[in-house]
Amino acid sequence: MADWITRTVETLGYFGIGFLMFLENLFPPIPSELIMPLAGFAASRPNSDIEFVPAVMVGVVGTVLGALPWYYAGMFLGEKRLMDLADRYGKWFTISSRDIEKAIAWFNQYGGAAVFLCRLVPGVRTLISLPAGLSRMNIGIFLLYSTLGTVIWTCLLASAGYLLGNNYALVEKYLGPVSKIVLLGLLVMFGIWVWQRRRQRLRSR
Repeated sequence: MADWITRTVETLGYFGIGFLMFLENLFPPIPSELIMPLAGFAASRPNSDIEFVPAVMVGVVGTVLGALPWYYAGMFLGEKRLMDLADRYGKWFTISSRDIEKAIAWFNQYGGAAVFLCRLVPGVRTLISLPAGLSRMNIGIFLLYSTLGTVIWTCLLASAGYLLGNNYALVEKYLGPVSKIVLLGLLVMFGIWVWQRRRQRLRSR
């Protein structure tokens, strides 16, 4: 996959970056942790046709556009059908009904902030669009939070690639453990929230 991503960026330039980031949101197995660092590396080379700011911009546009199909899937399919589809065909997207349940829980707890924060967490970035659609979150607010989180994410990845140069692929290698720590932190926060809610219910009884 790394070779395909590299060839696409080298051949199609800005369009390739935006297209890959669009696909990365539709198909989570495609790693943005490799696409944007590669774009940053390409921008760092002398006489390159790719510049840093435009590369980040097309990456943001591709990502936000890629989030919309999941948003509308949540809106029109509903929770039960999404769960059934995830159990049947989720292996092709590395998505399970359990993953969707977690995304729904985070959205129910944090609302719009979850859309912003989860754009910074690999593996959850795509899924958070589903509960936003399920709850029929205002599309303007959804796009705003998605864009803000995506700008930060793509800038960080592209900057890392720019600074690392030929070693840009290390971003994906070292980001994995970091993302797991962030994900664990979110799970702990959610667990604390559930525990507090249960205590409040017991007290009210």
